[in-house]
Amino acid sequence: MVESYLRQSALAHLGLEARDQSGQEGAQVRLQEKVLPAAVNLRGDPSDEGFLAATHQALGVALPLEPNRVESSERIAVLWLGPNEWLAVSHDDEPTAESRLAERLREALADSHAAVTEVGESLACIHIAGPRAADVIAKGCPLDLHPGAFTAGHCAQSHIAKTAVTLHQVDDAGAAAGPGYDLYTRRSFSDYLWRWLSDAAREYLGA
Repeated sequence: MVESYLRQSALAHLGLEARDQSGQEGAQVRLQEKVLPAAVNLRGDPSDEGFLAATHQALGVALPLEPNRVESSERIAVLWLGPNEWLAVSHDDEPTAESRLAERLREALADSHAAVTEVGESLACIHIAGPRAADVIAKGCPLDLHPGAFTAGHCAQSHIAKTAVTLHQVDDAGAAAGPGYDLYTRRSFSDYLWRWLSDAAREYLGA
């Protein structure tokens, strides 16, 4: 676990917190960096009822078993990454949130054949929302984000402008403010991805 005084968001050097966010209200596209994710990669056998019950107890939500789906509560989201792999994410600004999440899982799965790995320090999360958010993503991503194919509660691993991302749609396209997406990427690519998204969104911001 990284010491709390050393924790810094991947985009801290851009001074995003100091920027005036009022101009984004009602905008066609809104961008923000989300709180440093507490993220745990989980692997196990989905056919093992004991494994499923233990993870449900530790996380408070059931593991999604359908491909590219997300199960979530107010505090945590669990993304399906593969037949035996999931990503549990919480945007809790408590420095020990990730280690506590991992410890709960390890204790619950002590008698199961499973792997629990803390990965939050390697990730950054950029949130993009608004009526034209999907159009911005589509400029560099091959995913079909049409509401008939992809909606709130869906996730997918893909790429945007050659940057590997895990995309989670958190808000519905029918919402008044437009759909919202959490984009998880490696910290080392976050600056590039932020600048690319900002540039791709310019036509919807009147810039």
